[in-house]
Amino acid sequence: MKLHELRPAEGSKAVPVRKGRGPGSGLGKTSGRGHKGQKARSGGGKGPYFEGGQTPLQRRLPKRGFTNIFKPKYVEINVCQLNERFEAGTVVTPEVLVESGLVKNVRDGVRILGNGEINKALTVKAQGFSKAAAEKIAAAGGQVEVI
Repeated sequence: MKLHELRPAEGSKAVPVRKGRGPGSGLGKTSGRGHKGQKARSGGGKGPYFEGGQTPLQRRLPKRGFTNIFKPKYVEINVCQLNERFEAGTVVTPEVLVESGLVKNVRDGVRILGNGEINKALTVKAQGFSKAAAEKIAAAGGQVEVI
């Protein structure tokens, strides 16, 4: 089989119906929508949440909870990612993480988590550390600094 011999599967490509192209087409004038009424209009019809006039579900359910839009959003990095990316003795800061491509946007800060292993002595400067991460970095001979 050659590239110029490729064809779509039989029946997979249907010719689109051209509505509103005169009485001879079978779908002229009203284009299959009938005369007047809600469904004949553009944008007519009921929305996906309409329940026949019954109070919709999203209005029947009680409002609960609260979303704190001012809560700081931290970028989370695991110690195994630091182990893979940096050489021993490197000072790892949020700016270095952005340069290395490990983090796209620092947001409100970087938090280091303890998933995985680390066996290189790194000096890590970040806005937060989990207990496990701080212990693993210290055990590998590195230093932890909260900015």
